[in-house]
Amino acid sequence: MPTEILMPALSPTMEEGTLAKWHVKEGDKVSSGDIMAEIETDKATMEFEAVDEGIMGKIMIPEGTEGVKVNDVIAILLEDGENADDISAAPAPKAAAAPAAPVAVAEATATPAPAAPAKADGARVFATPLARRIAADKGLDLTAIAGSGPHGRIVKADLETATAAPKAAPAAAPAAKAEAPAATMASGPSTDAVLKTYADRPFTEVKLDGMRKTIAARLTEAKQSVPHFYLRRDINLDALMKFRAQLNKQLEPRGVKLSVNDFIIKACALALQQVPAANAVWAGDRTLQFDKSDVAVAVAIEGGLFTPVLRDAEMKSLSALSAEMKDLATRARDRKLAPHEYQGGSFAISNLGMFGIDNFDAIINPPHAAILAVGAGVKKPIVGADGELTVGTVMSTTLSVDHRVIDGALGANLLNAIKDNLENPLTMLA
Repeated sequence: MPTEILMPALSPTMEEGTLAKWHVKEGDKVSSGDIMAEIETDKATMEFEAVDEGIMGKIMIPEGTEGVKVNDVIAILLEDGENADDISAAPAPKAAAAPAAPVAVAEATATPAPAAPAKADGARVFATPLARRIAADKGLDLTAIAGSGPHGRIVKADLETATAAPKAAPAAAPAAKAEAPAATMASGPSTDAVLKTYADRPFTEVKLDGMRKTIAARLTEAKQSVPHFYLRRDINLDALMKFRAQLNKQLEPRGVKLSVNDFIIKACALALQQVPAANAVWAGDRTLQFDKSDVAVAVAIEGGLFTPVLRDAEMKSLSALSAEMKDLATRARDRKLAPHEYQGGSFAISNLGMFGIDNFDAIINPPHAAILAVGAGVKKPIVGADGELTVGTVMSTTLSVDHRVIDGALGANLLNAIKDNLENPLTMLA
């Protein structure tokens, strides 16, 4: 029986992607674990593996197609002995969609996929389309079968020895309702209104890619739904710059060169340990407070940004953090990061000092509770320890805080701990 291959969700937030490249063609034999295609998400290009074996009967979505929704049929897989004539009533390939104004309504599909079964506790049961058909033919209850496929997915082999058992009575389905997305880009004047306003001026339309759409949606949601407040401190970098120069001279034979940003990452990681109540995220109806310091760092790339996460940063040496950050930043610019490398964390750093920015306010990346905006270190007049006016290197920082998680005094304690760590860098090695 032909099996529909669906567009996979390669990350928890993925809603659509680009089918960048097929590694198989119609008529090829496919085995479980074979690389079938490359799929571009909003963040990276990832390989898609086969979970069943068979013959590639028909490719429904040609490579290069953008905006393919999760769970859309992208290909038809045939069993041994079947041929293309066995594909009946297969969905027609989707034509490339023309850009349209964002709308907050759900479109009904001509042949909606059946709802995935769920366990008694409400957890979804993951199974391949072929496994679902076999279970229906044999009268098997998928909720009672353990899957051996990727991430516990039920595959054909799991059903070969299973015997029919009475299914539990299904729970009453809640009334269907259309929900508006948590955030849309439909804010401000409509597309038509803007085009009309500038109809007499020359311009070039720039198509939004998946990353830019995601940035627009997530940051609109964050700014509208997260109650931000801001705390600011100037940090004297004189001791840090002197200490950094000494360390870099000693580390030169090892090819290690520490940046100011490496010290900032370490300072924030330690501050989250010193003020543990601030090492938390917002989880809807509760907060999650973490034992370890997982620090995300914004990395600018062409067309957007990544926030790779340095896990257990408080435990790592400055040289280890420096090497890991360089590796993550390089692979971020090449869009080669895996989802687990840029998802998670409880705190973020956005440093625009290298671009000459003195100070700015960063937007929190939910579910994080705070983000530190870092400006450039510049020479300024300061009052020295002896009360005399002198010149020092001063860096402006702004801590954006989610008031649902962190109150003013707690946020102040966190920023003060970051300042103390940076102004006394030797203590970060203790």
